[in-house]
Amino acid sequence: MRKIVLASTSQYRRELLQRLAIPFETDRPETDETPLPDEVPAATAMRLAVEKARAVAVRHPGALIIGSDQVASVGAERFGKPGSVERAIAQLHQMSGRAITFHTAVCLLDTQTGNAPVICAPTDVGFRQLSAAEIERYVARELPLDCAGSAKSEALGITLLDYIRGDDPNALVGLPLIALCKLLRDAGVQTI
Repeated sequence: MRKIVLASTSQYRRELLQRLAIPFETDRPETDETPLPDEVPAATAMRLAVEKARAVAVRHPGALIIGSDQVASVGAERFGKPGSVERAIAQLHQMSGRAITFHTAVCLLDTQTGNAPVICAPTDVGFRQLSAAEIERYVARELPLDCAGSAKSEALGITLLDYIRGDDPNALVGLPLIALCKLLRDAGVQTI
């Protein structure tokens, strides 16, 4: 089987990919994640998924490289990784009572052919009306500083939500496994 490389150091993506029981390595992509002018959130996620895969490809000739990115948004308003407690609290106040779309893209770059198909799996998430005290308790307990939108649905963040709607429950966590399995099969990798 060809070497598979996850172009990410995200523990969430690594844990999701481990579910497939396919051997893989990880490598850190050095990618500028700034959106381009007038770029819609889904396009940003797809472009960055490809750029992350390409960023590590030179170090892994002959491999299949998985790149992924997620952009959370309401219209043109984006919610990235907060990085600090204060920003996480501010994000959750902004998202309270609103429907947020998480655009999660995955790319599978074949370094032998240069083929790099990419799929975006959107997930609509309804945040319930949150009190300031609930937000502060959640951020203190979960410290969701490294995830887009400051809410970890796979953990205590589920208590902040009214609903999750999408085709792949893994996409919200950071890696759309249904789409990735299709890309892997198309590249000749047995997924089961």
